[in-house]
Amino acid sequence: MVLEAFLVKKNEPNWLVVLRTVMPLGLSYIPIGLACGVLLHAAGFNHLLTALISVMVFSGGAQFLIASMLTINAPMTTIILMMFFLELRYALLGSSLSRYLKGQSLPFIFTFAFSMNDENYAVNYLKFATDKHWKPSQALMVEHYSLLFWTVSNIIGSLIGSALTINLQVVDFALTALFIYMAIMQTKSRLIILVAILSGVLTIGFLVLMKSTLGLVVSTLLASLTGYFIERYLLAHKPESHLLYKVHDPTGQTAMEESDK
Repeated sequence: MVLEAFLVKKNEPNWLVVLRTVMPLGLSYIPIGLACGVLLHAAGFNHLLTALISVMVFSGGAQFLIASMLTINAPMTTIILMMFFLELRYALLGSSLSRYLKGQSLPFIFTFAFSMNDENYAVNYLKFATDKHWKPSQALMVEHYSLLFWTVSNIIGSLIGSALTINLQVVDFALTALFIYMAIMQTKSRLIILVAILSGVLTIGFLVLMKSTLGLVVSTLLASLTGYFIERYLLAHKPESHLLYKVHDPTGQTAMEESDK
């Protein structure tokens, strides 16, 4: 009770309430933000450009992607297309928050969408779902606080990178490790494993055929569409298919059943 009274003080300023809420997220940004800043500097970004891309993109995955693609001299069109498909998920995330932002002005919605990412979305969605007093203005402050933590961490990382000699092969390793982790975290059913294998095979084929990193975009689209249509067919005609079963689930529950819960 004493601790609770300490954490939640009466008449506490709104900015401090929000800062207290977002602090765990902000602290978690520091190590990955520092690493991202170091890699961006190794890819040729100066301190100002690092700050600009941190604010304009505000996505660790996308910024790691940019750093890696630039080190292999990928065409700008390929980088933009890869970023587009990587960040397309925000359209779905934003739509799930739309009911909590009714009545807000268009400039507010634009600013909110501009500074939203996966982590501050999770914080705001939880607060909206569990705290009836949580306001859109506070949600926007969560985004801005998290953006501040991320940008400052990136800039400090860039300063560290300027004082160190970075082997650019580290960039490739870091990005590969990052996306392996992201792929594993999203592997919830056997169908996803099948689509991942298909994507790998198509990527090799299209990279050889097109002799350009644009093959990554084409293979990603084809694999995603193939997985989507297979899933729709199985759900409609064979809902008990083993491809829909969760990975490492002794009960045999399907991934769709889990998502329904």
